[in-house]
Amino acid sequence: MIVIDGSVFIQIINFVFLIWILNTVLFIPIRKVLRQRNEKIAGLENNIDTYTRDSREKDASFELGIKDARRRGVQEKDALLLTAAEEEKKIIAGINAKAQAEIAAIREKIAKDAAHVRETLQKEIEGFAEEIERKILGRSAS
Repeated sequence: MIVIDGSVFIQIINFVFLIWILNTVLFIPIRKVLRQRNEKIAGLENNIDTYTRDSREKDASFELGIKDARRRGVQEKDALLLTAAEEEKKIIAGINAKAQAEIAAIREKIAKDAAHVRETLQKEIEGFAEEIERKILGRSAS
């Protein structure tokens, strides 16, 4: 049989005191640490979300920047190609004009040289004809 005496009240008081001590010394600090850890984890998760969002935005702006730079590069390349083609046409036209002038000068010189040679040969032909005549006819120089 169980006898209820004053020791039961002492045990109840002892139990309540032990709960209070454990709560103050052990449970409250553990709950505080767990709460701080949860807050820190929540803060880190918020930071992760923020950094993820920022990185996506930066990636998108970086991609836009690359597309814009490529577009500008292609435009500049096309402009340079057009400028180079125009410059090439000018240079070729200049070279052609110079070549035509040189060809005309060479033709003129050749024509003058041919006329000079023709005159010289014309003068010498008479002398050659007389000499051939003398040899053929056997006559002496008069």
